[in-house]
Amino acid sequence: MRVAFLLLLILHAVVHLFWFAHAFGWVEQEYFNKVIPPMVGFSWFLAAFFLLASAILLGKGRLNWFHPALIGVLISQMWIFSAWEATKLGSLVNLIILIGVFIGYSKSRFEGHFQEDVQATFENLLLSGKRLKEKHLKSLPNVVQHYIRRSGAVGQPKVENFYLEFDGEMRRQGEAWFRFSSRQYNFIPRPKRLFFMKARVKGISTQGYHSYQPPSAKMTVKALSIYPVVKADSPEMLQTETVTFLNDLCLFAPGALIDERIQWETLDEFRVKAIFTYQQIQISAVLFFNTEGDLVDFHSEDRYDIGQMKFLPFSTPVKEYRVFEGIRLPSYGEATWHYPDGPFVYGKFKLKTVRYNQTEMTGEDS
Repeated sequence: MRVAFLLLLILHAVVHLFWFAHAFGWVEQEYFNKVIPPMVGFSWFLAAFFLLASAILLGKGRLNWFHPALIGVLISQMWIFSAWEATKLGSLVNLIILIGVFIGYSKSRFEGHFQEDVQATFENLLLSGKRLKEKHLKSLPNVVQHYIRRSGAVGQPKVENFYLEFDGEMRRQGEAWFRFSSRQYNFIPRPKRLFFMKARVKGISTQGYHSYQPPSAKMTVKALSIYPVVKADSPEMLQTETVTFLNDLCLFAPGALIDERIQWETLDEFRVKAIFTYQQIQISAVLFFNTEGDLVDFHSEDRYDIGQMKFLPFSTPVKEYRVFEGIRLPSYGEATWHYPDGPFVYGKFKLKTVRYNQTEMTGEDS
């Protein structure tokens, strides 16, 4: 759909260039003998310019692509009326582009909420620059100490925020898998998790924004960034997203597990229980390690499934460890609900990018 719309913008611009050339006598139209004044011809050129600029921005994935498209359509339509019989078909094309402009504006506005939240956090951010040392691990269970050392975090700056990008697949019960890409920012001293996802569900462009900013947590998913498919901001969401926040720390910021808000209980040689408390929320999870000391699963009873409208056991088995930014992390994981009739994998995540201790927005957000 995006490629087809991109081609439509380009083709529409080419048609306008054709009429521009006709106005100056560079191209002859046998079936249209009306003289087009040079000023009108130049307006056709301007319309083509803005339409091509829009196509370029859309091709680069820029959120503001619709601004020049709107200008181009308005100029185009104004002069279509001056040569209606020969150019009236252009009105239909302009209408299609206007619909695309409305959708583009909606996407920009929805994604803009995510970017504004991230930007506002960075504006008030100060990094300590302190490094993680061996002495900081002493109070942790042995298996957690080994996991942090094995990750390579000791000697590195303490993790105070991190940025992640994923590709993957998701699904609902009884429905097919759909592919998605996501990016997120996690901030640790004052917990925040801002997660934005783009997908195509049943052929329809869909976007989702998870905002964890205690004391509030919200999840909104919109088709075409217009129609809300999912909207959740109940009190259970705060607890649910706190579990997700702890999950991210365990999997993607091992050095952050020295956090004093986490209390530990050793269950056996390969299992520990992490209890995370922040403000009025307390959640827990059991971490499973293998014989090499890698974290291989995270299991919590404190996450709320909005589809089932109840708390259900949740786990994220992980594997395929790789080095990102000097830290050894799992590059593949699955998100699983454990229903009474058995486990259901609803998400598959492939880690693409990790950046630690950012001072500004990164990637396509900058």
